[in-house]
Amino acid sequence: MEDVILYEVADKVATITLNRPEQRNAQDQPFLELLDSLWTKAAEDKEVKVIVLRANGPHFSAGHDLSQSEANAKSYAEISGDFRKTGLLNLHNWEAKHYLGFSRKWRDVPKPSIAAVQGACIAGGLMLAWPCDLIVAADNAKFSDPVVRMGIGGVEYHAHTWELGARKAKEMLFTAGAIDAATAEKLGMVNRVVAADQLWAEVDKLAQQIAKMPPHALAMAKRAVNVTTDIMGQQSALQACFDIHQLGHASALVQNDYMVLMGLEELKKA
Repeated sequence: MEDVILYEVADKVATITLNRPEQRNAQDQPFLELLDSLWTKAAEDKEVKVIVLRANGPHFSAGHDLSQSEANAKSYAEISGDFRKTGLLNLHNWEAKHYLGFSRKWRDVPKPSIAAVQGACIAGGLMLAWPCDLIVAADNAKFSDPVVRMGIGGVEYHAHTWELGARKAKEMLFTAGAIDAATAEKLGMVNRVVAADQLWAEVDKLAQQIAKMPPHALAMAKRAVNVTTDIMGQQSALQACFDIHQLGHASALVQNDYMVLMGLEELKKA
């Protein structure tokens, strides 16, 4: 399991590398739990001043591992339980921890973090990139959240409005379309756009520049910005949107006895 995510520390920078390129770095439960443990490891390491999240392969992340969800009914049943007996409680609690909870936790790690994004960053992939303080994108990066096709109003960490602005957020969700790197930079979601073959070098350069700063000052600067968006209502909105997300699961269950309206193969065709 260890090799699906790589971890290294050099020159005060911890680099976490998603390493499931054949699956487009899709996320199943063990993958997410390992990723969270590595975020915690970097956060607690006094030698680490900056955290970099990047991915091997042509794509940053295709999001939740839907192929696993469909193929492994036993795993799905263990996560969700019997809906007729418990309702959505088990699924709600699992997603609250692994999706909303992990993303919030990574967002609040008191060290600067940088996401390096290339290729597709789809749905659950956004929940890995958005919690990072800075995003550097390759010029081939595309960001999307097509889960409206599945009967859901958006991924569990619903930061779309904060990242894109209300109208662009609605456009992304309503059309299930993608936003390219140049547009994302104009909207302020992405800090820099570079050629794909320069992505890691640019991120390393930025990480080293930040690592030279006093760590306490970095932590205070991050806290000041984060608490400002908290006061503006971001955390309350994220929680409210997560609860709305659960209504999507409830609606799908009523209609087809499954937590979404469209499976992986149907989504690929769409």
